[in-house]
Amino acid sequence: MNSAISQQPQLRPEHPQPQWERKQWLNLNGEWEFEMDDQRTGDSNRLYAQEQSLSGRIQVPYCYQSKLSGITDTGIHDLVWYRKSFTLPADWTSKQILLHFGAVDYKADVWVNRQHVVSHEGGHTPFFANITHTLQDGDNIITVRAEDYSKDNALPRGKQYWKEKSESIFYTSTTGIWQTVWLEAVNTVHMDKVKFTPDIDRNEVLYRLYVNGLASLAAASKVEACFTVTFKGKVMAEHRIRVNHREEWGSIGLNNEYNNRGGEYHWTPENPNLLDVSLQLLVDGQVTDEVASYLGMRKVSIQYGKLSLNNHPYTMRLVLDQGYFPEGLLTAPTDADFIKDIELTKSMGFNGVRKHQKTEDPRFLYWADRMGLLVWGEAANAYQFTPTYVNRFMNEWQEIIERDYNHPSIVVWVPLNESWGIPLAKTDTCQQHHGLAMYHTTKSLDPTRPVIFNDGWEMMTTDIVGIHDYEWREQVLAERYATVESTVQYSPSMNPLFVGGAQYEGQPILVTEFGGIKFKKSEWEGWGYSGAEDDEDFKARLQAVIHPLYLSPVVQGFCYTQLTDVEQEINGLLTYDREPKLPLEVIHRIVTGQGL
Repeated sequence: MNSAISQQPQLRPEHPQPQWERKQWLNLNGEWEFEMDDQRTGDSNRLYAQEQSLSGRIQVPYCYQSKLSGITDTGIHDLVWYRKSFTLPADWTSKQILLHFGAVDYKADVWVNRQHVVSHEGGHTPFFANITHTLQDGDNIITVRAEDYSKDNALPRGKQYWKEKSESIFYTSTTGIWQTVWLEAVNTVHMDKVKFTPDIDRNEVLYRLYVNGLASLAAASKVEACFTVTFKGKVMAEHRIRVNHREEWGSIGLNNEYNNRGGEYHWTPENPNLLDVSLQLLVDGQVTDEVASYLGMRKVSIQYGKLSLNNHPYTMRLVLDQGYFPEGLLTAPTDADFIKDIELTKSMGFNGVRKHQKTEDPRFLYWADRMGLLVWGEAANAYQFTPTYVNRFMNEWQEIIERDYNHPSIVVWVPLNESWGIPLAKTDTCQQHHGLAMYHTTKSLDPTRPVIFNDGWEMMTTDIVGIHDYEWREQVLAERYATVESTVQYSPSMNPLFVGGAQYEGQPILVTEFGGIKFKKSEWEGWGYSGAEDDEDFKARLQAVIHPLYLSPVVQGFCYTQLTDVEQEINGLLTYDREPKLPLEVIHRIVTGQGL
């Protein structure tokens, strides 16, 4: 059996929920027992109840396909098992213990000391279980059964390939645990979560606070929640409420001292100001829970047809970011890798990323919040439309919005891309209804951010018209985006921009995929949408696709494909190892239009 957690090296040791930090938590990353169950005998043999160790070892939170896992097996093994022993700190004995998983791809079942505690489906979203009733003195054992469905094209998988070797636009798959696993100690009465909605026009923050365990209290108990909001150490608001229900909501007015300073504490990529929030829960005057969080005062809106940030038109210069790493695949090796990617992105002149076919680790979003980077939140899509797909995708997408709602860096939601999952959107009314349902469900859960119906083409009701266009000839692009009429008549990849009787209604138009220029600058072989021979050719081709978008009176922003090479794709501005293919300052001048 594994040794105690404290004796093992920590992998990804930072707090996995940076917007919801408690002091009492324990990281479970590191070495776990591991076994591939290709013969599918684990269930009948009751692996979750066995005393003997599993046959292998893996480094969590890295998937077995990755180098950092210590295994590096890219074969298809859809059913795998994990096991880990742990002992609780001595001062946790009177607490409720929560077991958290950042993400497990795709279906997870979890046992603690042979007792089943939770099941979850969805490869990109977190889940937890209260395991207090299962615990025993000394060693405790967690067993995880993780199942993928590699051949099921109705599975929301994004860029993960269903074959053993990557090709085309698809990459090495991820199976099992790929984000941090941790324990948390709470009192019986504690806060589950809070949702913050900034309102810069009213200089206030709307909140919804969710409290657990109220039913355990005596009727006469007095429960209060206290919010303290600070900016650079100065108190902006102190707010106290009586808690009577599981869900409480209201608004916190910010100090008027800050109300007329031209928005100096508002969040933008150029000035990523964040307000720190301390939350306390008190029962009869005694603190029973305390959480550290933060928020950003910013507003995303469409005003008079212009995409605006904090009530001013704002040009979004995005780069497509697949979020893959050579040694960790979907999992960044360290927190520093997130920081490096954001620094490189901003150094090249971009103010945002479209995270493509991946819902990114909250640690990335934390650094995007802190360092000032716009993020378009996207889901991993499926490729086949079935009722099973609809149920899977709707559930996971709602969990994504719930998880990431508070991040100021997220400014646009993109549930669907290029009709993945709805391949017959052009003619099939059922699939059209699904796309509309995704749009309206998103708006009902989050009315504060624009939503794209289906990025690329075949749109219906949409807040932004996002066009994918890998044309490389400058003159063709200049003519295509010269007028609204020429733009909306374009059929990207021979697909209409609108379907189901929908028409252009004056929404902001952005070119949300373009470029994709192949340029080999490492030992990696691969492809791109067009090709450059040398540095000067690459520079000229980069200018040729960006220049027309700046000249266009129609296009309000863009998303260049892509940030890095990824496996067999060598169309990045950086190599897979994050080496720039041109000097950063050269790319910066082109991306920002200064060299035109």
